[in-house]
Order: sequence, then structure tokens, then C-alpha cells
Amino acid sequence: MAVTIYYEEDCNPEVIRGKKIAVIGYGSQGHAHALNLKDSGCDVRVGLREGSASIEAAEEAGLRVVDMDTAAEEADLIMVLVPDELQPEVYEAHIKPHLKAGDTLAFAHGFNIHYGYIVPPEDVNVIMCAPKGPGHIVRRQYTEGSGVPDLICVQQDATGDAWDIALSYAWGVGGARSGVIKATFKEETEEDLFGEQAVLCGGLVELVKAGFETLVEAGYPPELAYFECYHEMKMIVDLMYESGIHFMNYSISNTAEYGEYYAGPKVINEQSREAMREILARIQDGSFAREFVEDCKNGHAWLVEQREALSDHEIEKTGEKIRGMFSWASD
Repeated sequence: MAVTIYYEEDCNPEVIRGKKIAVIGYGSQGHAHALNLKDSGCDVRVGLREGSASIEAAEEAGLRVVDMDTAAEEADLIMVLVPDELQPEVYEAHIKPHLKAGDTLAFAHGFNIHYGYIVPPEDVNVIMCAPKGPGHIVRRQYTEGSGVPDLICVQQDATGDAWDIALSYAWGVGGARSGVIKATFKEETEEDLFGEQAVLCGGLVELVKAGFETLVEAGYPPELAYFECYHEMKMIVDLMYESGIHFMNYSISNTAEYGEYYAGPKVINEQSREAMREILARIQDGSFAREFVEDCKNGHAWLVEQREALSDHEIEKTGEKIRGMFSWASD
């Protein structure tokens, strides 16, 4: 199915410039949204908890910082950029009491709206502007005159112009310079979670660990296993990112390409695809969301346990030693 892509000429900058914007949170995405919008001529304030460690950084960047209640009360567009697990609490305590008919509630990820952990009143717009990159890249690309592509979505159009607001917001953060893709909260949430779990984070990390463990168990030095299964991964991904899989294959040896076609389907096979379908099903039916939220309520007990186990893995200890050999890795 074809997607709709918008660019700067499709956006009206005056829509977002006419809004009083509150950016709630000043983390990776929060700092990028707030600074890009400010530099685009928008009226921005950052809402933070009293005593937040981010207050000084935001003020030093030239932003006006107020408490979250004041930010929500002043604004007619509120962008929620605190972590997913904190959003429902922040919404109930600091945003909901200040929502007025015709306001716009905005997100950069659809988790809490899609799964119903936040249920806004029917008389406000609910939109999304999701840059497809980490905040420091969103900011850097903007300052260099480019932009990171965005997804925009509208869950509720209470005022009749929610799409215009979403497009203009994407213009303000720089996404329209590269392209803004029209999507839905359902699509963004489910595809984003699946990509993270099955490929980008879960799948990739386990693939690298499994390759490393296979070589080490067979008696190869961990340092060499690290080079082959971890270090060179970035080079391959960079080639794919630059010009596609075909360009990566053009750039490697015939031996490597032959092995790709032979071995790849043995590692990622029908069993792997069935596991991916199960992962997607758990995302679609809300099972993953419920388990994640329960772990959050339990102090992130399972998450912390997994984090500590990964830190103790031999691949991490080997990597710390190997990375010290490359001066450019810390630049």
C-alpha cells in the first residue's frame, strides 16, 4: 500500500508559530524538539519536575523552563516526551487538569494512546510527530540545514485542523526538510515495537552474542570472535545504510557474498520467522505492553536483571578492551 509523504511546501509554518507549545521532558527527544522549535520561531516552554537535573541544561540552551503544571496551563499544544512508563502518571497529575477544549496533545510514540494507558478527552486533538532517529541526530541534522524524516499521525481531530497542526509541527522540528510520512498511531506503535524487538535491538544483539559464543565455545580467542561478529558489523550496516544491500554485496568479497546466500537462510529460517510472527502477535494483542507495564510497577525488576546479565557477558568485557585500541571510537 502506497504511503503519503509531505515536504516543506505542504506545511504552513504559521500554524505552529501561532501556538504556545509546552515540551514536557528534556531528554533525548525533548531537547531536540524544544530547540528546533525555538529556532523555527515558535513560542516554546519546557515543563520539568521541580529539582530536575535537566533544568540547568535547558536554561543554558536559552529555553524558558517552568514546572509541568505551568507549562500545560499556558500551552495550547503539549508535546509529551517523558519515558513511556512515566507518561500516564505525568498526564494524570500535571497535564489532564489543564487541558482545555481545542488544545492539542502530542506524542512522539503511540504506546500509551494505542494501548489505552492515556485516554484524552474527546474535545482535544491527539497527534503524533515521531522523528525516525535519536534526539541528538534530530538536533544535529536541523542545525546543519537538513532534517530527520518524521511520521505524523492523528488519533483525534477535535478542531478539524489536526493534520495541519501535525504537519506544521513536523516542519518546526525539521522533519519536513527530508519528508513526513502519514501513518496511524496503531501502525507507528506496533511497527516500532516490532522493529526494536525482532531486528534492531533484540534480534541484532542476540545474533551478535550467538555468533561470538559459537566461536568462543569452539576454542577461538574471544578477541578474534569480537572482531568478526561485533566490530565489523558497523561497517556492513554503514554500507547497507549508504546505498542498500546490493551496494554492501558489491563492496565485500565474492567469498563473503557467496556465504551470505548460503548461510543467511540457515540462521534466519522458518523457525526464526515464526518467532517473529509470535513477537508481532504479542505486540498487536497488547500482551507485551501489559508485561512491560507490570514490570515497571515492580521497579523494573526483570529489566534490571537482564541489564545486569548483559553487562556481565564476556562479549561486553572483551569489547571494552578491544575498543580501547581504536582512538576514533571515543571521538
